[in-house]
Amino acid sequence: MLPLVAIVGRPNVGKSTLFNQIIARPVAVVRAEPGITRDRLYAETDWNGFRFALVDTGGIDPAATGEIPQQVLRQAQKAIEEADLILFVVDARTGVVSEDQDIAKTLRTAGKPVLLVANKVDGPEVEPGVWEFLRLGLGEPLPVAAEHRRGLGDLLDAVVERLKELKAVQPAPVDEDQADVIRVAIVGRPNVGKSSLVNRILGEERVVVSNIPGTTRDPVDTPFRYQGRDLVLVDTAGLRRPGRVEEPVEKQVAERARRALERSDVAVLVLDAAEGIVHQDLYVAGLIQESRRAVVLAANKWDLTAPGDADAARRLEEQVRRELDFLHFAPLVFISARTGRGIGRLLDQLLVVAENFATRLSPATWQALLNDALSFHQPPARKGRPLEIYSASQVQVRPPTVLLEVNDPERVHFSYLRYLENFVRRAYPLTGTPIAWRLKARARSS
Repeated sequence: MLPLVAIVGRPNVGKSTLFNQIIARPVAVVRAEPGITRDRLYAETDWNGFRFALVDTGGIDPAATGEIPQQVLRQAQKAIEEADLILFVVDARTGVVSEDQDIAKTLRTAGKPVLLVANKVDGPEVEPGVWEFLRLGLGEPLPVAAEHRRGLGDLLDAVVERLKELKAVQPAPVDEDQADVIRVAIVGRPNVGKSSLVNRILGEERVVVSNIPGTTRDPVDTPFRYQGRDLVLVDTAGLRRPGRVEEPVEKQVAERARRALERSDVAVLVLDAAEGIVHQDLYVAGLIQESRRAVVLAANKWDLTAPGDADAARRLEEQVRRELDFLHFAPLVFISARTGRGIGRLLDQLLVVAENFATRLSPATWQALLNDALSFHQPPARKGRPLEIYSASQVQVRPPTVLLEVNDPERVHFSYLRYLENFVRRAYPLTGTPIAWRLKARARSS
């Protein structure tokens, strides 16, 4: 297991900016507004040949009240408990405040190694104030300006040196192969129970759960194992139609969720069984279709709807199939994240769908399927000239992608591609995965 370094501090001191700079990619949402990060965000990185895991946390405010601040505090406390080393980030521009003193007291009580990081030292006029933080009793502060990467190398040198002292470092692998890891993005509109589903799957309070819409803002990557397979679960913020995304943070959140979808293998589209399909569900489903990800449909809150009612289940499935007909290949699982009902079936379907997403059929199989499909139904002529399809071969997986060599790609109508797909699925259902088609012109041999 990699050593874990936790970034903690009060709100708006630049923890997420530091996190993003260390891992060299924008995972955490960053904005000059307190309270943006709420969940624990994990990522792996390396420095000078040594690899470690990093966790970003929400801003700690020991005096805060309310459901979400208290959950954020618990998430930060869990990160402190798990960590081998703490990066306590303070704001050099504001100096020591009472919240810093309270957090420092908590860290001293925890007994974990701490590096004190004085952030926002982006000019000589700020540097003298760094030494004020010595009175926190956590050693000499390390000055950085995370936004400009100033002092970042010195900080990472100190991190690796401290981890070496703790004998907690691991050499970075020369060639890390993640091909066998299944990435699963949990997506859906706000407040359908995505975070509750993540927590139920993981069996622990890994992400913040609330009935307030919009609680989750950052994609949260969490590795786990099921039936001997390695998976990474990505909980994402609720996606809304572009016309309903107005605030800058909302736009940034939506973009992060799209990226999480694009780098996943399987998307779990969480639906509200009580409300049925609404316009926002169609928007999210459209994003899945555009990204060509494998997909499982999860009708959540079934325990609050009509558990055991076969007619109600049939009516909901009919609506899902009618409204989301472009995801006709996706299995539908009725679940309750609250009670755990159907979670095992959902996970089993994830493995099946992921395997289908990576399926490769032999060239002979594809050619035989094409020949049989042509014998049953020849493609119609367009503009008075016939379409001829000479060969079919699979050129890619994730998703299965088939190259058709034809006399003229412009004569291929989408309805005939749909016929070919339906014909293929009768022999090889490929449940949960789209089939992509590519066209290539080839002159017919004389």
